Amino acid sequence: MKEKVREAALTGFVALDRRLPAAEAAKALLRKAFPDHWSFLLGELALYSFAVLVLTGSYLTLFFDPGMTQSVYAGPYEPLRGLRMSQAYLSTLDLSFEVRGGLLIRQVHHWAALVFVASIAVHMLRVFFTGAFRRPREANWVAGLTLFVLALLEGFAGYSLPDDLLSGTGMRTAHTIVMSIPVVGTYLSSFIWRGPFPGHVILPRLYVVHVLFVPGVLIALITVHLFLVVYLKHTHWAERGRTNRNAVGQPMFPQFVTKSTGLFLMIFGLLTALGGLAQVNPFWAYGPYRADQVATDAQPDWYVGFLEGALRVMPPWETVLWGHTFMWNVLIPAVILPGLLFTGLYLYPFLEKWIAGDRSEHHLADRPRNQAARTALGVAGIVFYAVLLAAGGNDVIAYSFRVSVNTLTWIFRIAVVLGPVLAFWVTRRICLALQAHDRRLLAEGHESGNVTQNVQGGLGEGHEALSAGRSYRLMVREVPRPLTAPRGELPRRQRLRLALSSWYYGDRVEVPVTPEQRRAIEERTAAPVEPEEPSAEPAGRGS
Repeated sequence: MKEKVREAALTGFVALDRRLPAAEAAKALLRKAFPDHWSFLLGELALYSFAVLVLTGSYLTLFFDPGMTQSVYAGPYEPLRGLRMSQAYLSTLDLSFEVRGGLLIRQVHHWAALVFVASIAVHMLRVFFTGAFRRPREANWVAGLTLFVLALLEGFAGYSLPDDLLSGTGMRTAHTIVMSIPVVGTYLSSFIWRGPFPGHVILPRLYVVHVLFVPGVLIALITVHLFLVVYLKHTHWAERGRTNRNAVGQPMFPQFVTKSTGLFLMIFGLLTALGGLAQVNPFWAYGPYRADQVATDAQPDWYVGFLEGALRVMPPWETVLWGHTFMWNVLIPAVILPGLLFTGLYLYPFLEKWIAGDRSEHHLADRPRNQAARTALGVAGIVFYAVLLAAGGNDVIAYSFRVSVNTLTWIFRIAVVLGPVLAFWVTRRICLALQAHDRRLLAEGHESGNVTQNVQGGLGEGHEALSAGRSYRLMVREVPRPLTAPRGELPRRQRLRLALSSWYYGDRVEVPVTPEQRRAIEERTAAPVEPEEPSAEPAGRGS
């Protein structure tokens, strides 16, 4: 009987395999090579924290009410009894103190949100510093950056839903930012809040955005992102057997599936432990939102903290033109600055390709030291963000260290200008020094630890040649050369391109290689050969 059942099942699988093309796609997916370096797991960290967000958020929607109707609290939390509060704040209190496991799930959800945004940010930094955004992955860079922007919006919407005094202060800041937009700001504010602040519809609208619109777009973009990753293959570090024309890694089954499942369980366990042991956002300590009150020590979550810092360091500049007030102290740091920042990030892959004059595909990951200008730009951006993030807590820092807020604000104003410039210069010099160190290793080898004496009596350290694998890693690299200027008068756009190319790729340390090694390096870094399109057979020659 068992043999008949097994034979019938086998026959059914064979028949299904013949009729469904998805079966062949599944076989190809199971054989796909996945990266084995730890840094490539950062994207999976974002994916699995998003899965935890969906699971915990689905549970929270069963108990949360985003209404703004006022009522008097009579629940178990005694310090707030008798206070008037919105249904949103009341349902959050009930969820935290009366629903079994509600506080745990809410805190796991909040921690997962923080990890989700942080892992996307670190993953984008890994892609940036290793050059994984280059052709053919520009679309994946745009998709990933859009995911990050949507994650910021999703985090802000979820942060604002409890309607406590802290989140209400953030909502007031958002209202001020919208109102600062010239000409259309008042119309946008009226549309979003449906009247004067705080209105009566903003929380229900944010709730729909938080649980429906943005998650739907996130799921769609994650699907597109993963499809592009599978289709375009991953980048890999330059090692023996890994070139610009292949994709080397572990097969999806069983190695990658096992490792990825273990990572998901570890993330789930860690987030659950954080939710149970590490308190986050104790909204009951702030009380319900009142438009005439402001929370002290009001600090937003870290991912929007740079906007708070930019608002605090900006001088109080305002201009009245044609009957309209231009609030530069809000418009520049909260609208123009992030707009320029994210526009630059979206355009960066295409800008670097234009500067380098490079149209080939790249599947080898760059060592950050070999791209000194790009690495220096990335570090300067990190320093710029870090200074603004610290400036967002200038009042807390001033109170803790007993210094003047005005003095601290001026320190941050100077640091936000000079800090990125200094970071760029130092990082670029460090990258060039590391390149020189690699050159010395290739020329002399690494120190053996043995001291030798020559016939003249001089002492020196002994050196040993590098291993073949390490030499390969140091020599095989893709660093474009500066563009050469053609003869004759050049248009301004071409002169700008040549100047940027010289500034970007002019400073470099060449590695000592023989002509044979140089030819081997060029062969391993050569772009993949694109298949030629089949030519159509002339009409009238068929048999």
